[in-house]
Amino acid sequence: MTHPVLPARYDHVGSFLRPRYLLEAREQKAQGTINAEQLRAVEDKAITEIVKFQEDVGLKSITDGEFRRTYFHIDFLEQIGGVKTDIPVTIQKADGTQELAPPVMRVVDKVRHVKDIQLADFRYLKSQVSAGSTPKVTIPSPTMLHFRGGRAGISQQHYPELDPAFYDDVAQAYGDELRSLAAAGCTYVQMDDTNLAYLCDEKMREAARQRGDDPNELPHRYAAFINKVVAQKPGGMTLAMHLCRGNFKSTHAAAGNYEPVAEALLQEMDLDAYFLEYDDHRSGDFKPLRYLPKGKMVVLGLVTTKFGALEDKDELKRRIDGAARYAPLEQLALSPQCGFSSTVHGNDIAVEAQRAKLRLVIETAREVWGED
Repeated sequence: MTHPVLPARYDHVGSFLRPRYLLEAREQKAQGTINAEQLRAVEDKAITEIVKFQEDVGLKSITDGEFRRTYFHIDFLEQIGGVKTDIPVTIQKADGTQELAPPVMRVVDKVRHVKDIQLADFRYLKSQVSAGSTPKVTIPSPTMLHFRGGRAGISQQHYPELDPAFYDDVAQAYGDELRSLAAAGCTYVQMDDTNLAYLCDEKMREAARQRGDDPNELPHRYAAFINKVVAQKPGGMTLAMHLCRGNFKSTHAAAGNYEPVAEALLQEMDLDAYFLEYDDHRSGDFKPLRYLPKGKMVVLGLVTTKFGALEDKDELKRRIDGAARYAPLEQLALSPQCGFSSTVHGNDIAVEAQRAKLRLVIETAREVWGED
């Protein structure tokens, strides 16, 4: 079976647990005892190690572990011209767990691409990746600039009307970023999107209504928005999207079946592949996969990154069979449900469990779809 869209039948979402020495270096940088250049040298060392880890495990798509980031989204979005973000706050919940209250990203000026955000990071990653592997860049979805704050989070002065000016400007900024990466040899970019997953959750849908948005209309508007970015995608580049339901210290933020967004997501968006979280009951059943058209792939996130206990391989195969009742098996692949460390804090999981989970994904995929 071919999988022309992705490097392999097995993949991963991108982030890994930060090594202790990297966390210490970040702390030293925050305290002013080392400078940005010294921190970057430590990051380089950690990235070299995590690339080797991924290749040793057998992965074909290789990321830098998001080791240069504190948060998967803010570190990128705040470097886009016209965007201002606040650092998120951690909320202590009644049950003793912690939740990350997401920052509202505010658009305070015309959105524009003022510098190449990921270029230097990609060049370093590419220099470390072996021939036969594909370096993958992960960036937050452009919808993040709208969903959190809605209309109120976007300057009325600079964007009296959102459509088309705001969406066009954001798409142009993303297009400029993708072109800079493509020119350096990048062929695989994954956009991480919490908003479409949040629109599967009735609490989040109600919050959208309170902001003045229609949760039934938003997925279709976001599909048109994403397609403005896809229209600027350089030739030869795979553009994927990961739908995230929240991933902070092994907690999640949203639950609910994909049904409310499935048609807009799978049929209307001109993306190449989708990483969908399916590691437990909170994601619902596989029925929404019936919307998957020919030529696209869904990577089933059946293996959790939130807890160390290893899934049963036969059960994973049964679940893949279940998904294949709604979408052709040749258009499916396997991955963990999310990254292991979407923020610098990391999930409550051991480094060795990371390895075991990835090995399980690779072995299962090879047994289901055959060797690469």
